Amino acid sequence: MADDLKHPGHDETLPYKGRSGAVDLISALHSSQIKLAVQEQKVADYVKEHLNDISAMTIGDLAENCSVSKPTVVRFCRSLGCEGFRDFKLRLAQNIAVSAQYLFGAHGAEGSDADAAIDQVLGAMFATLDIMRRQIDTDRLEAARDACLDKRQILFSGIGGGSSFVAQEASNRFFRLGIPSFFTNDSYVLQMRAAALGADDVLFLVSASGEADAIVAAAEVANGYGATTICVTRPNTRLADAAKIALLTDLPEDSDIYKPTASRYAHLAIVDTLAMTVAQEMTDETKENLRRIRASLTAYHGRTGPQPLGD
Repeated sequence: MADDLKHPGHDETLPYKGRSGAVDLISALHSSQIKLAVQEQKVADYVKEHLNDISAMTIGDLAENCSVSKPTVVRFCRSLGCEGFRDFKLRLAQNIAVSAQYLFGAHGAEGSDADAAIDQVLGAMFATLDIMRRQIDTDRLEAARDACLDKRQILFSGIGGGSSFVAQEASNRFFRLGIPSFFTNDSYVLQMRAAALGADDVLFLVSASGEADAIVAAAEVANGYGATTICVTRPNTRLADAAKIALLTDLPEDSDIYKPTASRYAHLAIVDTLAMTVAQEMTDETKENLRRIRASLTAYHGRTGPQPLGD
């Protein structure tokens, strides 16, 4: 019997996309929803206790260590949705690679302390902003500023938590300047909106990874119709290559899985800087729009005291 009883035409190099079976094998091993035979459960129990050792084992090694037969190991693998033992090893290795920081030796697990937490958050924020300041290309910032002037509209987008938040805040900044500004974080809507842009429009994309398929595809579509594409992202990524004007920063993240990412502060600072320089280039329009906005809010809530400038 072949080691993993592979199906004809099986390709072990296939990525997760398009494959059946459990995406998260570590969770599947602990799931009560997956019913295993008694002998298969012996394999599962062993694997859970030896996650880092499985990649170096043959099917015979695992069977011997669990005191079961090789066919039992194969049935166990298939019970988890894998095609065989090699497929199981590949998926488990991939799973461990992205899960290691959550499984082994996570920082901050010894307890919470508000003083230490706020110092850690602020320290990471200051350090990240300092790195961004040293990396950002101000010539590109000025090119992005010029590209935003006298445009019909700016469409902002980000996919995911931090990037979506920054893109939405960018839209919030720019509509106040009198530039029609819109935001979407829906990947399908983004593709449609990108296809409707033209030479008088800007597509402004935010991506911490620079590799989100929906974001890169939207940049390519908008480029095809003559729109100006601007992005905030990492260097040497697909989005950095696709956008006409790329505002690039390579920002480190610390290893504490409990602390929210600090890179979004740097991305917000880039957006605020760009909005400020655009406002300074169109002061008459900006002042009038801000005055009208402030007047409408005062009429709405009746407060005339100091409020954040521009909000």
